[in-house]
Amino acid sequence: MLRRRAFRIAVLGATGVALAAGVTTFASAAPFHHNPAASKPTVVLVNGAWSDAASWRGVIERLQADGYPVVAPPTGLRGLSADSSYLASYLKTVQGPVVLVGQSYGGSVITNAATGNKNVKALVYISAFAPDKGEDVKTLTAKFPGTQITNDPDAQIPTALTPVPFAKPDGTTGIDLYAKADQYRNLFFSNRVSSKTAAELAATQSPAAPETLGEASGDPAWKTVPSWFLVSKDDHVIPPATERFMADRAHSHTVEANTPHAAQVTNPGIVTDLIKKAAGTVH
Repeated sequence: MLRRRAFRIAVLGATGVALAAGVTTFASAAPFHHNPAASKPTVVLVNGAWSDAASWRGVIERLQADGYPVVAPPTGLRGLSADSSYLASYLKTVQGPVVLVGQSYGGSVITNAATGNKNVKALVYISAFAPDKGEDVKTLTAKFPGTQITNDPDAQIPTALTPVPFAKPDGTTGIDLYAKADQYRNLFFSNRVSSKTAAELAATQSPAAPETLGEASGDPAWKTVPSWFLVSKDDHVIPPATERFMADRAHSHTVEANTPHAAQVTNPGIVTDLIKKAAGTVH
């Protein structure tokens, strides 16, 4: 879930995030066409809310070093149907088998975008949502206790988020949701990055539309595509119990680790290993 930028940080996704000294995002809006003759599947990485594709930096470095073609198209964060439709179209430009990876809200996006795409051979969920048909992010977050994104379960907007109105071209008013700066470090990183780093990331975060939280999911790809799941035991956004529930329901190959919500930033090695396990089953 963060806007393209260069950082002086050594580590950092939410629902979360980016990093590294003088390094800009690895994502490109231009489709990457995989060579069908390549021996390894293309890994497509999908960020969640309040972060961007740069949050995958440590994972991208490791996968590319092992010879995997990798792309990280941007997530618009405008709503589940819009974001899933964009990703589904993008996936049609990638030739050959695909391992599709989603973090946080990005898990909802891959769940919908992969449905009906025969090239997607594996789904990987990183501290992510894996909704069934009709479910939404807000309901799943509240399914089990433990989230710190709100201290009022009846609040229309989670209390850790700030609504910011903006004028649309047609004259109507839209809303963007920003994570509160003073809660950013705890929510996404369980306080495992410095206060300075967290403040930089909070200041440059990409907002999410309310539709990312409340829009119902469609037919889930995990019912027909094999899946892998990282349950982050120190997740302060999605309760670990919710992640276990979704992983069990999807019959995922599950790994549990003492990681925060933005595991791809703080623990890129663990995330990469899980992706490689999924990729190793693709022939």
